[in-house]
Amino acid sequence: MTTTGSDVAQTVDVASTPTRQRPRQATRGSKLPAKLSKLNWTGGAFGWIWLFIVMIPIYWIVITSFKTQANYFITNTFAPPSHPTFENYKTVIDNEIIRYFLNSVIVTAGAVIPAVVISFMAAYAIIRGIGNRWLRWTNGMFLMGLAIPLQAVIIPIYLIIIRLKLYDSLLALVLPSIAFAIPLSVLVLSNFIRDVPRELFESMHMDGASEWRILWQLAFPLTRPALVTVTIYNALGIWNGFLLPLVLTQSPEKRTIPLALVNFQGQFGVDVPAITASVTLTTIPIILLYAIGRRQLLSGLTAGFGK
Repeated sequence: MTTTGSDVAQTVDVASTPTRQRPRQATRGSKLPAKLSKLNWTGGAFGWIWLFIVMIPIYWIVITSFKTQANYFITNTFAPPSHPTFENYKTVIDNEIIRYFLNSVIVTAGAVIPAVVISFMAAYAIIRGIGNRWLRWTNGMFLMGLAIPLQAVIIPIYLIIIRLKLYDSLLALVLPSIAFAIPLSVLVLSNFIRDVPRELFESMHMDGASEWRILWQLAFPLTRPALVTVTIYNALGIWNGFLLPLVLTQSPEKRTIPLALVNFQGQFGVDVPAITASVTLTTIPIILLYAIGRRQLLSGLTAGFGK
């Protein structure tokens, strides 16, 4: 029996067809388990647990702000109000919360903007002036500032403010806030500017650009995530500050939001629903600020620390 060339070719094609399809099917089927194996199930589980823990007090604050004082003590703490009311928010607004809110805005903006600008220029000078002993000493002084807590120097700050005749003024809150915001801001911005390729600075310098022009036209746009990071972080700390307003102010007209919450605490009791309503109102600006700059906040926090 004889076989032609066409029969042999057909036999070879039929025999080889299954062997070619099997690897493809195995490859397609292995894609899904490979992707699932790369997922960090443990980290995801702990992330959801942490989210649940964080949301519990937020949930309690929001639902309590819609309860009456009497209803708060007779109902379950975590149960939603059966008859929600806005009386607590009306009480907060009637107690001049708007004035305290404006004071907090003035203190926060007046401290954050100068602190970020000064820290940015200082960080640029430290990174660009590597080898300069004076700049190295200045950087060491900034780092030493991280080790000094506010509570340890509150008495010297009080005496200095008294000597400067700034007691019971918003400027008395702005100046110390700037001083304590600079060290960490310089550290974060220095790590971010250090990651910028030096060739970019050298190319602009060869084109005849001055250091001032390089600072604002090159370093400033490239370090925007770090600037957003230090802005949000410092704004959050100054906005929630309690010790400086408590020690350096006296009149009710100069109070900020955290200190104004004391108004809802009487001699024999505390108006918890009114306090939660004021907390809800005062946290809205910080939440909006974080929601706007959350991506740049995360990139700025992780810049320079992975090397």
